[in-house]
Amino acid sequence: MKKLLLQRYKKSERFNHWVVAGCFVLLAISGLGFFYPSFFWLTEVFGSPQLARILHPFIGVVMFLGFFIQFFRYVKFNFFERDDLKWLLGIRHILVGREIGDTGKYNAGQKIMFWVMTISMALLLLSGLIAWRQYFSGYFPIWVVRIALLVHSASAILLIVGIIIHVYAALWIKGTIPAMVEGVVTQEWAKKHHPRWYREMMAKKEARTQQNSGSQTNE
Repeated sequence: MKKLLLQRYKKSERFNHWVVAGCFVLLAISGLGFFYPSFFWLTEVFGSPQLARILHPFIGVVMFLGFFIQFFRYVKFNFFERDDLKWLLGIRHILVGREIGDTGKYNAGQKIMFWVMTISMALLLLSGLIAWRQYFSGYFPIWVVRIALLVHSASAILLIVGIIIHVYAALWIKGTIPAMVEGVVTQEWAKKHHPRWYREMMAKKEARTQQNSGSQTNE
């Protein structure tokens, strides 16, 4: 029996997501190489440590621009609502597969991750620009650059931890990965994990069907 599908992400959204994800991996590899001497060998992925140091900030700018697009696409879905508190209070039930609350496109956990990523990205950009030796660091006193490097490192660690949790959750909840690879989810998945979003999508689908039927009748 063929499963009924709903579109969750468009091609442009998926492309943007994977560009940001790819940049994050490259930045994490080079950043860990710079931060931890025992991981310095990771910089060889770029060909040489010198090239890694040159490319790191440019890749960071690309990642921020990609996330900037994502932010304005999804921010309207990530404001906290009353049902989010119910979701958080019922986290024990959620961990065993029982959904709590009338969840929209994103649940409370996803919303928290969204804002953690937003704050981390903003801090990484600001501190990264201040510490970018080739172009900007000369405009700031050394103590400001040192604080920027500290903020940059702390924000990077926060983002890495957040992404690890994000990836684990995506793997743990079956059906989530295809949403960002193929752009679709089954109606059963949507109804179980995001019931309010499911109803909204089905209402839009029904409205389009009725509109098309009306157009054909008029013809």
